[in-house]
Amino acid sequence: MLQALILSLQTGRGTRLQFADPLWSNYARLFEDDIFRLTLMTTGIYLVVQVPIMLILALVLANLLNSPTLRAKGFWRTAIFLPCAIGLVSYSLVFRTLFANDGPVNDLLQGLGLIADPINWLGQPETARLVIIIGLLWRWTGYNMVFLLAALQNVDRSTIEAARIDGANAWQTFWRVTVPQLKPMILLCAIMSTNGTLQLFDESWALTQGGPAYSSMSMAHYLFELSFHKNPNFGYAAAVSYAILLLVAILAAIQMKIGDKRD
Repeated sequence: MLQALILSLQTGRGTRLQFADPLWSNYARLFEDDIFRLTLMTTGIYLVVQVPIMLILALVLANLLNSPTLRAKGFWRTAIFLPCAIGLVSYSLVFRTLFANDGPVNDLLQGLGLIADPINWLGQPETARLVIIIGLLWRWTGYNMVFLLAALQNVDRSTIEAARIDGANAWQTFWRVTVPQLKPMILLCAIMSTNGTLQLFDESWALTQGGPAYSSMSMAHYLFELSFHKNPNFGYAAAVSYAILLLVAILAAIQMKIGDKRD
């Protein structure tokens, strides 16, 4: 981290680096970089849209899979968790095939009469971002579900029984009795998901290559482009990495402040 900080104060191409004048030039450049602002906005969209949906889905699935009457629990738990263990290459190939112009998704939508012409999912900014969000939900919902499912095993059953005796229905019992006892784990999942989204690289690189015109590129993907593509600029890339670190730290601190209400 110290080496990266020193690097972020330097300018030059490749290995021909020297300290910038002034030293904060790379950080000042962040505010003038249209591509960085675009990747920041795009990453923010992924964060605001995907993380809440993913946590809600994970919570619902965990509660369903914790039912004592559910059969084949092991199968369902494995099936939902499995996507996060699948390799990036095979995962990206499947999604690029699904959302191709002549892929199954367009065929299905046309067959249902919802669209007249195929949608260029990966060639338009809004739909390219949507594909990445769907990919993230598919890949990481099961991962968070496992944490929440583990936390559900420690929920005091007597509190649930007491709520039912007092006349609470299933929704009231879940929302007012179960969820409050899951708050520490929900907070942990929220922080991990936020940090992971801010550092998102795989989906941006493998599914859309950041296109079209940088519109689906994440900040970490842009950092990679600066470092190893075109004219490598390690100093400015290090400044971008510290901007990501700062965002991660600030959002984690806010979540801890809001979510941790222990006395």
